[in-house]
Order: sequence, then C-alpha cells, then structure tokens
Amino acid sequence: MPVSKALIPAERIERVILMIRGEKVMLDADLASLYGVTTKRLNEQVKRNTDRFPDASCFN
Repeated sequence: MPVSKALIPAERIERVILMIRGEKVMLDADLASLYGVTTKRLNEQVKRNTDRFPDASCFN
C-alpha cells in the first residue's frame, strides 16, 4: 500500500512568511514547525548539508 504525503496548505505557509526590509523571510522556528521537527534539529541539518542550501537562503 503506497504511503501518501499530505501537502501543507498554502494558507498555512503564507501566514508565517514575514516581510523584512523588502525581503520575504521565514523564521527557523516556523519552518521547523511546518516540517514537524524541532528548531534545533532543523538547524543541525542545515549545518550538515550546507551544499543543499544556497547562501541567499540562510543568514545569521
């Protein structure tokens, strides 16, 4: 039996996108919540997979 992955509704994503200095951004806590993981775990994976995340997609 195939496993179906439910899509996240666009409205839920739109609610967590912020406009800061003319740029659309999402906080790591909001992104982690969408993926169903902890913020700590999300940040660990970003650090371990830097080649998968363009420099423009993350900032400190």
